[in-house]
Amino acid sequence: MQAAPPALEEDIMSESWLNKVNWTHDGLVPVIAQETGTGKVLMFAWMDREALRLTAETGQAVYWSRSRKKLWRKGEESGHVQKVHNIRLDCDEDVILLTVEQLGGIACHTGRHTCFFQKLQDNQWVTDEPVLKNPEEIYRHE
Repeated sequence: MQAAPPALEEDIMSESWLNKVNWTHDGLVPVIAQETGTGKVLMFAWMDREALRLTAETGQAVYWSRSRKKLWRKGEESGHVQKVHNIRLDCDEDVILLTVEQLGGIACHTGRHTCFFQKLQDNQWVTDEPVLKNPEEIYRHE
């Protein structure tokens, strides 16, 4: 068997880190975005191989949208980009933790700082995070 050309071998080696991830049967991995500095969990999403590779390459969060079945570059419509400071893999190698700087201060499509804006209180879900910007102003569909 002939060895791979050096350039191809480099490509294979440079993406070998992706093989360590325990992807789901549909090729996804759950991702938690945590705010650098505060440690606040901003959101939960999914990534496929390409999204994780692009996130590592560009330093900006790229996710996989299960509903739209396509790559979703965080902030592509809203401008609320997540600048990635760190990418971590958990002990079971099946969850990614991103530490991010949330540009614009809004991570949630509801216009809030975090997607985790409801807390259980007296057996009811209570909203405890304000809307910072009306989603209709963020996502203008023409």
